[in-house]
Amino acid sequence: MTSTPKRRLHRRLLLITALGLVLAVVGVGAVTTNTLGAGHLFDRVVAKVDRVLAGPVPDRSAPDTVVASTPPEDVADLDPDESLMRTPAVSAVGPGITPVPVPTASSTPTPTVPRVPITFDVVADHKAVFAHEQKVTWCAPAGVQMVLATLHLGNTSNAFQRELVGRIHEWESYKDSHNGDWGPSAMALALDAYGAKGYEVHAYQTRQGALRGAAKAIMKTNSPAILLAWRGAHTWVMTGFKADADPTVFSNAKILGTYIQDPWYPDVSSIWGPSDPPGTFQNNAEMIRNYLPWKRPEGAYPSRDGLYITVLPTIPVSPPG
Repeated sequence: MTSTPKRRLHRRLLLITALGLVLAVVGVGAVTTNTLGAGHLFDRVVAKVDRVLAGPVPDRSAPDTVVASTPPEDVADLDPDESLMRTPAVSAVGPGITPVPVPTASSTPTPTVPRVPITFDVVADHKAVFAHEQKVTWCAPAGVQMVLATLHLGNTSNAFQRELVGRIHEWESYKDSHNGDWGPSAMALALDAYGAKGYEVHAYQTRQGALRGAAKAIMKTNSPAILLAWRGAHTWVMTGFKADADPTVFSNAKILGTYIQDPWYPDVSSIWGPSDPPGTFQNNAEMIRNYLPWKRPEGAYPSRDGLYITVLPTIPVSPPG
């Protein structure tokens, strides 16, 4: 049922009052220095107030999620925490779902090049293109910012991050995020708006399938990818990887780990622990711990629930400097 204007005004007043109570209880100094997490709490309250003041989340179209079917090699190399029994069938076509057929083993030609380990990274100086999320709820715009900085389409300044945050209502949709603000489709639209064309939201049944897809996209386009970590609650930028073979040649190449830009750094999460410096190599154990299937508390997302979500580049660019 739609809220009346009087009810909406009442809710806004309550949230603004809550903002004042947070300041009164913890103090301005505690918020400024983030004593006992007071700064993060304040940021979350501010974000809720901003969301309410912005009005209802627009129910408009958003880029579809491209759902890849699982090739046989993904079933063979499932991680210990995975089971295909828990994932939804992805052969069905529905709102917001674009199925992508994967070639069968019999239709894939045998590579003629040697199978050797590979290390690949599109970023030489990770610190130079790193951006810390200024507020606890700004991991998505910070991730978009780092992709744009890597592609020489933006910078790592606080001003540019605030600019991205200020434009979110141009890109948000209920289909993408029931809570409003940033979802993976909004990230793709933001990248497009600043000249990084061709980014798409992709979903995979297995972690290895998602990482292999991201690795292939990074190599083919010379562009970073975005991973939705922490069950879709956090943004990681993947700039490179290590694998036991070239994933653009061998369809069953095993991704051994990734090079990650985590906008949470240098903060510490009470759930996920300390964050890692720019360009840290995250081995398979760390990917299993952090890169988990999409599961959001605000409701169902038929094209994403139980799947590993990525925002992948599709158009080749010149290698970043």
